[in-house]
Amino acid sequence: MKTSVTELPGSRVRVEAEVAPEDVDRRVQRAARGLAREMRMPGFRQGKAPPSLVIQRLGRGPVIEQAVRDSLAEWYERALLDSGVSPVGDPEIEVTDVPDSEQDPLAFHFEVGVRPGADLGEYQGLEVGRAGTEVPDDVVERELGALRESGARLEPVERAAAEGDVLLVDFVGSVDGEPFEGGEAHDYLLELGAGRLIEGFEEQLGGAEAGDERRVEVTFPDDYQADRLAGKDAVFEVSVKEVREKVLPEADDDFAAEASEFDTLEELRADIRGKHGEAAEQRVEQDFRVAAIDAAVENATVELPEEIVTARATERWERVERQLAGRGIDAATYLQMQGKSREEVIEESKPDAERELRREAVMTAIAEQEGFEVTDEEMVEALAHTAEHERMPPEKLLERLRAEGRDALVREDLRVRKAIDLVAETAKPIPLGQAEARERLWTPESEAAAGEAGGELWTPGSGG
Repeated sequence: MKTSVTELPGSRVRVEAEVAPEDVDRRVQRAARGLAREMRMPGFRQGKAPPSLVIQRLGRGPVIEQAVRDSLAEWYERALLDSGVSPVGDPEIEVTDVPDSEQDPLAFHFEVGVRPGADLGEYQGLEVGRAGTEVPDDVVERELGALRESGARLEPVERAAAEGDVLLVDFVGSVDGEPFEGGEAHDYLLELGAGRLIEGFEEQLGGAEAGDERRVEVTFPDDYQADRLAGKDAVFEVSVKEVREKVLPEADDDFAAEASEFDTLEELRADIRGKHGEAAEQRVEQDFRVAAIDAAVENATVELPEEIVTARATERWERVERQLAGRGIDAATYLQMQGKSREEVIEESKPDAERELRREAVMTAIAEQEGFEVTDEEMVEALAHTAEHERMPPEKLLERLRAEGRDALVREDLRVRKAIDLVAETAKPIPLGQAEARERLWTPESEAAAGEAGGELWTPGSGG
C-alpha cells in the first residue's frame, strides 16, 4: 500500500492511501464468493458458483462495493501501519477512486486526530520528591494484632455485651408482618461493632445479656442486593443465647512459633516489617518514576486541542466497555449502577486523558531527541512473555509481526520505555516534604501572576 501524510491544524493529519490492484482483486474475489452463498445459478449448487460468474451476473460495481465494505477497516489499519500514524479518536474516511478494471488501484483518504508534538524543556537530572520507605511501628503492630485476632478464642461470660464481644443468637425477620427468605438464622455468631449486618442491627444489641429477647427494627438500604427488600422496614426478633468475649493470645514467642514459621516474636516483627518495606519500596519507586515523568512534562510545552482530549477520553471509556463485555457485563447496566451517563463518564475522564496525552507526547519527543534505537535482541526479549503465551519462539513472533507490518509498534513502545528510563534514572531524589514545600514557595513572579489573575494566590487544591 502506498501512503502519504499531510499535517493539518489542531493535531490532525490527512492520509492518502492507494491499495494495489492485486490486493483489490483478491478482495473482489472474496466478496464474490460471499455473495455466491446467497445466489442460485443454473448448473451450480447454491453457494458454489465461481466468482467470475457472480461478477458477470451482478456487475463489477456492486461486487466492488461489497469488497470495500468488507475490507475498508483492514485497509485503514494497514494505512496507519504503513504511514506510522498513531491515531487518537475515530477517522473520517472517504473512498475517492474505485477501480474500473482489474489493473487499477483503489484510492481512499482519511483525516484523524494524532498525538500532539512537544517542545522539550529540561528532562535530565531533575530534582524529584521521593517518599521514605521506613515502615512505622504502628503498621507492624496492626498486622501483629490481626494475627492475634485470627488466633483468638471465644470465652462465654456472664455480663452485658460490649463492642468487640460476640453474641450467639437466633433471629427471625419479617417485613409487614410476614417472614421473608433469608431472614432467619440459628446459632449465628454476631460480633458487635464488626458492621457485617444491616446498619443499626448490631447497635440495638449493645448491652444484651444471655437469655435476653430483643426486638430489632431496621430499614434495608435502597440499593440492597435483594430487590424485594430494598428500602423496606423490617423487624427482627432476636434471642440472645450467649455472650462471648474474645481472648487474644499473648504477643510472645509462643504465639510467634504457633502463628508463623519463626521462633521468636522479634523475628516475626522483623519479617512483617521486611515484607511491608519491600512493598513500600516498589510503590515508592513507581511513584518516583511517575513524578519524574511529570516533572519533565511540566518543563515541556504541549498544545492539546480540546477535540483530541475528548477523543482520547472516549477511547478510554470504549476500552472499559470492551473489558466489561469480556466479563459479560452490559455497559448500560454498569452506567446505571454508577448513576452516570456515558457522556458524564467521558467528561470525568478528560483530566486523565489529557495527562496521558501529555506524557506520551513528551516521552516520544525525548526518544526522538536522544535518537534511541532498538535492537532485534531487545525486541525478542520484550516479546518473550507474549510468545510464551502464544506457544511460539519469540524470534518467530517477531518474524510474524514484521510480515504484518506491526513490528514498528513494538519498536516505538521500547523507544518510549528508554525515554522513561532516562528521565527516571537521571532524576535526583529529594525528600518528599522538601519537594512539596518548593511547590508552595513564594516568589515575586508568582505574586505578580496572582495579582493579574484577580488578586487571589493559587494554592494546591484551589483549582486552576
